[in-house]
Amino acid sequence: MSEPIDFEVEYNNRARVPEHPGLIAGWAKDAAAYRETHAPRVIAYGPGARHTVDVFAADRGGPMVVFIHGGYWQALDGSFFSHMARGLNAHGISVAIPTYDLCPAVTVDQIIQEMRAATRELARLGEKLVVSGHSAGGHLASCLLATDWPALDAALPADLISAVYSISGLFDLVPLVGTSTNTPLHLDAASARAASPLFWQAPGHGSLDAVVGEDESAEYFRQSKTAIERWGAAGLATRFGVVPGANHFTAIAPMADPDTPMVQRLLQLAAR
Repeated sequence: MSEPIDFEVEYNNRARVPEHPGLIAGWAKDAAAYRETHAPRVIAYGPGARHTVDVFAADRGGPMVVFIHGGYWQALDGSFFSHMARGLNAHGISVAIPTYDLCPAVTVDQIIQEMRAATRELARLGEKLVVSGHSAGGHLASCLLATDWPALDAALPADLISAVYSISGLFDLVPLVGTSTNTPLHLDAASARAASPLFWQAPGHGSLDAVVGEDESAEYFRQSKTAIERWGAAGLATRFGVVPGANHFTAIAPMADPDTPMVQRLLQLAAR
């Protein structure tokens, strides 16, 4: 059973970005500083090439990690998270950070389609892709792993995404339908279920790591554990973990540090 009341409190508290001005200001400062010393290559994608992906290239070629930001589909963009590339760049791994449209201007399904378009563009670089994402970004990352890529483009391999590392991700959007968070998302029970990778056919390739901040609500734990159990039972390689002492926002902090277990695990996934 999901816990919609508990989830609404947790979700809304994290969704109202102005309630966390110090944290957001810190992100913006760190991201801007990193961009000054590591200017990204900007790749356009989608119809009219109006969306962009910032690629923080390492000194050598090889696998690429894609980081999809959260923001609950309603706030922030990829530029707030440029410093998330720092940990992996220090080990010679390139990091791509896409920006996407936000609700309520678009639907959740449209955002999924945008992330598929960004991934198709990144595939042109010829690198193996590992996808990480935080919160709503974790939802989008798992959607990409479960995508039938050859059905979208016969030139793409089924295993285009080799692994996903979800940080406090969402796999089931149905609990949001009865909450105030759904006001800009405009989901009903049917559309929420259709956009929930938990109910899709389990991926037939790759792997899923799902980690959750230690201090988050029970619903975040339920969602990640359920995804691990269901997709694992279907034969996918899965792994559940906890980020010690972290809440929903600070759970992503280890990605910016080259010496953390999170970065070390991403290096392992990229080396496969």
